[in-house]
Amino acid sequence: MFPYKTTFTLDRTSTQPLYIQLSNQFIQLIKDQKLTTKTKLPGSRIMAKLLDVHRKTIVACYEELSIQGWVESIPKKGTFIHSELPELKRRDFKVEKKKVDQPLQQGFKYYKNSDLIPVTTRKKEGYITINDGVSDARLTPVNEIARTYRRIAGRSTIHQNLSYGTTYGNDKLRETLVNYLNETRGLRIKKENIMITRGSQNGIYLSAQLLLKKDDVIVVGETNYASADLTFKSAGAKLHRISVDKCGLVIEELEDLCKFQQIKAVYVTSHHHHPTTVTLSAQRRIHLLNLAKQYHFAILEDDYDYDFNYNHAPILPLASHDTHGNVIYIGSVCKTVAPAFRVGYLIASTDFIDEVSGLRRIVDRQGDELLELTFSDFIKSGELDAHIRKVMKLYKKRRDLFCGELKKRLHKYIDFTIPKGGMAVWVVLSKKYTWEQVAKEAEKQRLMFGNVTRYDLMKTNHNAIRIGFASYNESEILDLITKLEVTMHQLEHLGKFD
Repeated sequence: MFPYKTTFTLDRTSTQPLYIQLSNQFIQLIKDQKLTTKTKLPGSRIMAKLLDVHRKTIVACYEELSIQGWVESIPKKGTFIHSELPELKRRDFKVEKKKVDQPLQQGFKYYKNSDLIPVTTRKKEGYITINDGVSDARLTPVNEIARTYRRIAGRSTIHQNLSYGTTYGNDKLRETLVNYLNETRGLRIKKENIMITRGSQNGIYLSAQLLLKKDDVIVVGETNYASADLTFKSAGAKLHRISVDKCGLVIEELEDLCKFQQIKAVYVTSHHHHPTTVTLSAQRRIHLLNLAKQYHFAILEDDYDYDFNYNHAPILPLASHDTHGNVIYIGSVCKTVAPAFRVGYLIASTDFIDEVSGLRRIVDRQGDELLELTFSDFIKSGELDAHIRKVMKLYKKRRDLFCGELKKRLHKYIDFTIPKGGMAVWVVLSKKYTWEQVAKEAEKQRLMFGNVTRYDLMKTNHNAIRIGFASYNESEILDLITKLEVTMHQLEHLGKFD
């Protein structure tokens, strides 16, 4: 007889009912073929006595197993492991004994994308992790947002927002953003021109799926936002790169290209070019818009950190000057408030918004209605602007400290231009070294870099990366610079003995 008494383990302190614990263990025994098909199970009274439980627990267990199809009850004969249960084929452990801690390997084939960049940034306790320009999560107005969220969740009519909604995003947030963006960005849009997204990347992906097919050409900078590059490649597009200088994308190169090549779209981070942080000049903005009108291509404008400008007022986006429907404008509140709040927007002509909303349905049914309502109130109350004013002053101080310490202590090894805005510095390393060498040596100083190769996917050897400053307080900035300084001294010392 099967050793039921010693096989089953019951945790009487668990919140999981005993009959469910028993059912799960029975199922595992069946899958492991320790209880085979047509095996007769002990009667409920006998099993209850063996396991020291109430008979009703065994009855409930057998009923659960019957409902799931693992056992069958035959009148006047008893309960049996189901006779038509197929045998689960298992790995031959005699040939290859699997280690307990060995991860499960897939048993099927799938398509791999060699272009994808692995996420290598690791956070370790006691280490400083270099990022390429993110906000300081410690400054997030959590209490204000939570208070607004609780007030909204407590409304008597809130149930209306808990079911399926529109793929366009919450109507109240759309209306709020229309007024806010028209006022702050110089846009002239209506609610029909905006769709709420889960951040900028979501908007880039959806737009690319509609704009690009296999072998379509999209123009990007020679240096460019790596995630955007991968998004366009995944759509099958061909990337044509043009130069980037101190005034942004070199639009003259784009004009020459348009004369012999059909262009479907141009991707631009006009406010602060990603990754170099430079601003697209007024002359080139007008030139780009005129070319888009003449050659009928789309401009995908990713305005990822519009709010952060330290030397002047924000420059109005290309979308504010677009009179021919060529610009798709993408932004978010993720950078401004905190990356965890996945609330962004995509602005375009009404017909494009209708189409992209339909596409969204098959990849992301809808956004977070309560969060979107929360941000609608957060913006209308003026709390978003108050938060921006607060962090702007702080980030400017951090930028000045960061750049001052870089220049004073590391001028032998690096070169950079103080950014007019944004949350990162484009740092060019001396050709004597590589950022891979720096990253390896820096780890000894408890300083962690991410994947530094993502800034030069074209292998141009510009030897530069973005280093963020906004997410570190003053003491952390000084600690970061010190660790980087020690790292460079060590590399210089090692170089003398190569």
